[in-house]
Amino acid sequence: MEREVDEDELIACWTLVDDEPELVAGKRGATKLGFALLLRFYTERGRFPRGRSEIPDAAVDYVARQVGVERTEVAFYEWTGRTSKFHRAQIRQALGFRECTVADAEVLTEWLVDHVTQVERSTERVREHLLAECRGRRLEPPTAGRVDRIVRSALSRGEDVLFARVSSRLPDAQRQRLLALVAPGGDEDGEIEAGAAMLASIRSDPGNVSLNTMLTEIAKLEAVRAVGVPVDVFADVAPKIVRGWRGRAAVESPSHLREHPPQVTLTLLAALLDCRSREITDTLVELLNSTVHRINARAEVRVTNELIREFKRVTGKENLLFRVAEATVDAGDKLVRDTVFPVAPQAMLRDLVAEFKSSGPTYQRTVKATLRASYTNHYRAGLIKLLSVLEFRSNNTVHRPVLDALTLIDKYAGANLRYYPLDGSVPVHRGVSGDWAELVYQADKRGHRRVVRMVYEICTFQALRDQLRCKEIWVVGAEKWRNPAEDLPLDFEDRRVEHYGALRKPLDPTEFIDELREQMRTELEALHAALPTCSWLEIKERRQGPIKLTPLPPVAEPRNLRKLKNQIQTRWGVVPLIDILKETVLRTGCLRAVTSVADRGTLRRGCWPNASCWRSTPTAPTPASERWPAGRTDTPRTTSATRAAAT
Repeated sequence: MEREVDEDELIACWTLVDDEPELVAGKRGATKLGFALLLRFYTERGRFPRGRSEIPDAAVDYVARQVGVERTEVAFYEWTGRTSKFHRAQIRQALGFRECTVADAEVLTEWLVDHVTQVERSTERVREHLLAECRGRRLEPPTAGRVDRIVRSALSRGEDVLFARVSSRLPDAQRQRLLALVAPGGDEDGEIEAGAAMLASIRSDPGNVSLNTMLTEIAKLEAVRAVGVPVDVFADVAPKIVRGWRGRAAVESPSHLREHPPQVTLTLLAALLDCRSREITDTLVELLNSTVHRINARAEVRVTNELIREFKRVTGKENLLFRVAEATVDAGDKLVRDTVFPVAPQAMLRDLVAEFKSSGPTYQRTVKATLRASYTNHYRAGLIKLLSVLEFRSNNTVHRPVLDALTLIDKYAGANLRYYPLDGSVPVHRGVSGDWAELVYQADKRGHRRVVRMVYEICTFQALRDQLRCKEIWVVGAEKWRNPAEDLPLDFEDRRVEHYGALRKPLDPTEFIDELREQMRTELEALHAALPTCSWLEIKERRQGPIKLTPLPPVAEPRNLRKLKNQIQTRWGVVPLIDILKETVLRTGCLRAVTSVADRGTLRRGCWPNASCWRSTPTAPTPASERWPAGRTDTPRTTSATRAAAT
């Protein structure tokens, strides 16, 4: 479909300017119009059009009016003849351009390697840089095929430069450890087999939130750090390039990684371990947050269920308490059963106490006591071990008490103490205030006010979770939970006005908050106004939930789907689609360009039916009709191996 060209673009790109009318003046008819079109196209794009189809009709009409030639004359211009060749040479000479030679192509390739392909790996982006450089050097770009070859060569050579640079930064000890991860098995000590198992473990995904998952991820992080990849090994390599290498190393098997040159293998494995170190660190922080939340949530559920069983709401409790107080004041020395029970039966008083426990401070203290037991008996081992592998920091001294508390917890992690020592300093943070204070601070046998160690640890982990989620505290070596200062450009303070303008945000925070509040108010009012008119929404009291959405109507069948089904049925009859897919894979050999990202095993090429299709030399595959014996009327049965391979 031809692109629409507006009037402004016609004037800017297709108007003959400066000495261009003089170049066109000596020609007539179709030659004049074709020359003018070639001249303007070359001036704007730095290359000649590949044919008439690249020039919009509106541009032809606009240029034809300028040179005084009928627009229909363009049909008689030969775009590939001798006249066109002469015109191109004349235009190059007039504009100071020349054709790209073999030497120029080599220079351009070197320029791409030195300035582009070491930071940019996208083929399209590299091609754009190449064309811009040709224009700057007053060179006519080569043909499309030659441009592709230059781009591919520059990408390959640029990556080789990066491979050599990164691998040279790895010390010999780290190189040996990296190569041991993909070395073939069979050594007597089992170290190489352990290396392959370690690589598989490092590449595996984390499981559900649990103590075992936390311990497994800690072991992964320790294994990655044991290899000892230097932190600055990818200092001057673009992060997206490192992520691309990480993706390659994540899906290639150890045997494929061994087939690469040593510098490629080392770089891919180093990128994998570098990225996985940050990913596993993020996973551990998320496991910490989820575990602390789960401890508290489960304690609340457990206590609530226990109290619900003995809870019975007492009606008129205010009048009842007044009568009990009045009877007690007037009773003197009478017994409770003779004074109180006639006014308030014992069963009713028991229900009243249960109701108070379920909603008053007693409930909170019970929850915290249950939380303490759950933490001490199960989750503490994993959370304490996290402190030995994660390094927490903060950019604000206000949050320093929590970091000091973590240091204290790690110091006495293996000690068998109920209270922290009296002669030591216990940091006080906001997590130990409120309802926790009664459980954190207790008096010992001598009457000294002491800090209960287990309760203090729980409070500290809860405070750590809250401040991690706000990024008031960050983790060294993480990606998602990294230093928030790294989220901003390095020159953010110096170019604050420019950055805010690019984000289209006001410099005044009050103005930003007011604008955001107004947007939220407007959207909520629009939602409130639209809810009553939504036929697919119903809101009312019901046991399953107040909001009910009516099911969406089924999507209409695509117009051509039935025709496609009929054509398949007509051509292949009752042959299963899995057989058609298998035959397509065998004929095209498409699986040679596909690598599985899963941890499962796949069939070797030799195990496939008609394995000759996989030979490196192109051979015509045997049709299914010839491989199936003549006279058989039933269709070939798809075996489980075939289905697995096709899947």
